[in-house]
Amino acid sequence: MKPQPRFTLSATTLDAPDAHDLARFYQDLLGWPVRKEEPGWVEIAPPDGTVGLSFQTEPSYRRPRWPSTPAEQQMMMHLDIEVTDLPTAVEHARALGATMADFQPQDDVRVLYDPAGHPFCLWVPR
Repeated sequence: MKPQPRFTLSATTLDAPDAHDLARFYQDLLGWPVRKEEPGWVEIAPPDGTVGLSFQTEPSYRRPRWPSTPAEQQMMMHLDIEVTDLPTAVEHARALGATMADFQPQDDVRVLYDPAGHPFCLWVPR
């Protein structure tokens, strides 16, 4: 029996109509530099070199729907981003182009959509 190879998560990749536009949004939101950039592909990561986010241009991209409905593209994943000051973080995200979701399920979490429509949560520890 062969030994199992090592598996290391290197990134989470988000599809978008324009990878570079969405990468700029998250770069400004998180303060992470670009690690790699090529046509249709961008990787950003924290300066310490740990796992970051990747963005891929997908010409057939459709915005997900959250909360889900059977007739529309369902959300496949979302990002949870811890913040120290929820109102200020929401204001910053909105200034960068995020929009607030109509449905807000918790008092200490705010669900927003990035410019490509991916839901993400800003939250403060209790």
